[in-house]
Amino acid sequence: MKDKNKKVLLAMSGGVDSSVAAFLLKKQGYEVIGAFMKNWSDTKDPLTGRCAWRTERKMALKIASQLNIPLITLDFEKQYRKEVINKMFEKYKKGITPNPDIDCNQKIKFPLLLKEAQKRSINTIATGHYARVRKNKNSIYELLRGKDESKDQSYFLYKITQKELSHCLFPIGEYTKEQIRKIAKEKNFPNYNKKGTVGICFVGKVNLKKFLQKKIKSKKGKILNPNGQIIGEHDGIYYYTIGQRLGPRYGFEIDRGNKNKPSKWYVAKKDIKTNIITAAPENHPLNFRKEIIVKDLHLISEKENIFKNQSTKVFSRIRHVGELLPSTLYYNKKTKQFKITLNEAITGVSEGQAVVIYEKDRVLGGGEIKFN
Repeated sequence: MKDKNKKVLLAMSGGVDSSVAAFLLKKQGYEVIGAFMKNWSDTKDPLTGRCAWRTERKMALKIASQLNIPLITLDFEKQYRKEVINKMFEKYKKGITPNPDIDCNQKIKFPLLLKEAQKRSINTIATGHYARVRKNKNSIYELLRGKDESKDQSYFLYKITQKELSHCLFPIGEYTKEQIRKIAKEKNFPNYNKKGTVGICFVGKVNLKKFLQKKIKSKKGKILNPNGQIIGEHDGIYYYTIGQRLGPRYGFEIDRGNKNKPSKWYVAKKDIKTNIITAAPENHPLNFRKEIIVKDLHLISEKENIFKNQSTKVFSRIRHVGELLPSTLYYNKKTKQFKITLNEAITGVSEGQAVVIYEKDRVLGGGEIKFN
């Protein structure tokens, strides 16, 4: 009888990372069962015209066959549309910029994979994320950044729970992308040089504006400069995010003032009620933000009291593989509100995106960026 603790259900996407994860787990003595998730069937393969998920699944089957492991297909499309895509549209309609990759990990990938594993009497799940997990002396599971800082995916995983983390393995977390590709090439995996996925989780690379226009109608509005003067017209406030560059590539021009001294202009503020975008040139104070209100703070370990004082020194990240920013996390007991103050003001802070907080290489948790 095989040890059920050495069985693992691994999410296999058809990409090189999860393929090498399967190889490494098998090498470590695990009985690996691959699980391909069919979460989106609308995206077409540009070469074949077939649903892109079929092409990805075909590759996952090839790798599974090479490694002599089974591959099951899990259809979570209904849940994915409801919990990730529909929620994404709802947030854009409110004028905020969500992060569907984080929602996918929280609502779909980890809870549903773990549920499927336990249904099959499997105690362990694994994914091809560049992240690490560690059990500390207090038996608390910690999420750590991946060894390859240029590929670290801990930002997308901040909403993971203790329960999920206690059952989870990240086999490639100690490796660099270069090492992973080298292993794949040595094992003759056909996807060893396959490009990494970009765009929305499971949907892929899409023209976001056109994607949003399927559900959110265009509505023209004014673009103002920092002095409140009209400098252009936008086609829908929902399609633009704070820090986004404005110009002809988006189908409209703005009056930049001095034509002899061209400058880059960015979305600095959005007012959903008045349908007005305020734009500002590069390095203008309006583009910078130093204080961030943290909505719905999630801590990976609720047992550890990181708020022994009303302020805690942390590192903050406001985008995937973005700079780790020295900052202070404050907790207001009266308002029960969390706030992050960055040591230095930065650009591109967008409401609805995630701010993830770190202590050295450990992820403490994170929350949604809110302005007031």
